[in-house]
Amino acid sequence: MKISFVGAGNVAWHLAQAFEEAGHWICEVYSRDTQKARQLASNLYDTNIQPDLNFSESEAEVIVIAVSDDAIESVIERIVLPEGVILVHTSGTRSLAEFQNLVEIYSDVFVHTGVFYPLQTFTKDVEMDYRDLPFCIESKTELIENKLIALAQSISDQVSRTDSDERFILHVAAVFASNFTNYLLTVSHELLEREQLSFDLLKPLIHTTISKALQSNDPSLGQTGPARRGDWKTTGRHLEYLQETNEDWTEIYRLLTDKIRNTYISK
Repeated sequence: MKISFVGAGNVAWHLAQAFEEAGHWICEVYSRDTQKARQLASNLYDTNIQPDLNFSESEAEVIVIAVSDDAIESVIERIVLPEGVILVHTSGTRSLAEFQNLVEIYSDVFVHTGVFYPLQTFTKDVEMDYRDLPFCIESKTELIENKLIALAQSISDQVSRTDSDERFILHVAAVFASNFTNYLLTVSHELLEREQLSFDLLKPLIHTTISKALQSNDPSLGQTGPARRGDWKTTGRHLEYLQETNEDWTEIYRLLTDKIRNTYISK
């Protein structure tokens, strides 16, 4: 297929190259930051840098809006589209109905709409196996949905039809599983760095914790630690240290300890 991108951030960086490796042609890349568009295009075979949001002459069959959720409406307000193109966004939270409504308000021509949501965290320099990358696909019509599913299947074995409500719940769960987990790892790193201890010492523990959760149908069965055991002398000592160190870390520790205690000890 012929595909163009609006946005040249982490999502576009990975998807564009994955599509090209699967035999698709990336026609154009547009970004407010021309340098980012130039960097992405330089990693592709025959891609033009789109100078503005006028795609009216584009040969693209699919245009992917890969920008932040807050920027989607601004893009729809200004983009000029070729008639009949399939326009998709990659957001986990913006509903198809909301997206379709914006397109109907601002577009002067008929276009198809859809959602092409990759359920993953992306970083430019981190390689990944796209065959294992889950894609959540949605469109108003079965014909367009099937085209988007076929496009996703050209790079991944994990493709599913997912409506807007389901995708929203997946996104909420993903924030807990990925974003919050990474923040807690960041706290661990900063705590150890403050005391001139190596974060490498925690890596086997982190690996085992995540591996156990992935191997189980219920991660709660693998919960361990002083709060799980009801070891309040230890949690008290931890809190004394944290109160002298960082108020935010103290608040997080107390909150999570209370939640674990209420979940397990009260049963």
